[in-house]
Amino acid sequence: MDRIKKVCNFMSSNIAVLIIIFSVIAFCFPDGFSWATSYTTLFLGTAMFGMGLTIKTEDFRVVFTRPKDLCIGFVLQYTVMPLTAFALAKLFGLPADLALGVILVGCCPGGTASNVITYVAGGDVPLSVGMTIVSTILAPICTPVLVYLLAGSWVEVSLLTMMMSVVKVVLVPVLLGILIYRVFPKQIDAVRDLLPLISVAAIVMIISGIVGSNAEKIMSCGALVMVVVAIHNVVGLCLGTGAAKLFKLEEKKVTAIGIEVGMQNSGLAISLATANFAANPLATLPGAIFSVWHNISGTIYAGIRRSSESGSGFWGILRKGKVEQRLEN
Repeated sequence: MDRIKKVCNFMSSNIAVLIIIFSVIAFCFPDGFSWATSYTTLFLGTAMFGMGLTIKTEDFRVVFTRPKDLCIGFVLQYTVMPLTAFALAKLFGLPADLALGVILVGCCPGGTASNVITYVAGGDVPLSVGMTIVSTILAPICTPVLVYLLAGSWVEVSLLTMMMSVVKVVLVPVLLGILIYRVFPKQIDAVRDLLPLISVAAIVMIISGIVGSNAEKIMSCGALVMVVVAIHNVVGLCLGTGAAKLFKLEEKKVTAIGIEVGMQNSGLAISLATANFAANPLATLPGAIFSVWHNISGTIYAGIRRSSESGSGFWGILRKGKVEQRLEN
């Protein structure tokens, strides 16, 4: 059992590497993975169900005991990334498919990977979990409305249909997972360490399927999407961190909010694009690339924040020097 736990922990902590490996394989052998796009909704629902199984009753306490922190994080989550996505789509003059895909990513709630990255960064994990729960539960309203408002100039958006899609693939699986854990806590706790493996496998299959289905199109526009996605993510991390600092929150909270704002549930963006915008096949591409990139950038960000807090590394030394300079003045 310990060996299985180690394998699960290894795969969870190296999901970016797994995504890259399987994406390369899918790109080289598209026929072996393109079938997975037909089951995108099922894979994402499975991942969200796994998330629900890991949520304990005490995780909801942060919602009621720290409303200020959660409100700040929630507002930043659903303003910074959506507006940045819209601005980038206009700035780069993206075609309708790609603009829609970038906006879909920006309007999605935080992803579960953010909780792991927050832990690695030494941030406020309960706050990160609380933000993920709140943004996910409210996603059926926030995500479709924002996509409707921001992407409406590129494509026709059915608000009600998209709301139902988010309810089916996010809210219902998460609530079902929470309910099952509530009924069978001991049984779920016995296999808790194996649950992340379910989400990892589901996300890897979603992205591999998208890469396999769009292998030829990636050759023509993959570089542009990569640049836009990278800028989008980095801006989210920086603005989320900067805004949290303006509210004079503790550094651990700043770290959690910065990561939560910058890292999106890109699997949901892919699922929504597949289910609601079949006429815009390239809309799935930004979400697939974001899934790879945000795990890499999130890990780098975590290293910077941890070194800053501990006083080691370039950023920590720089920060320490500024503090000493202030004291001298």
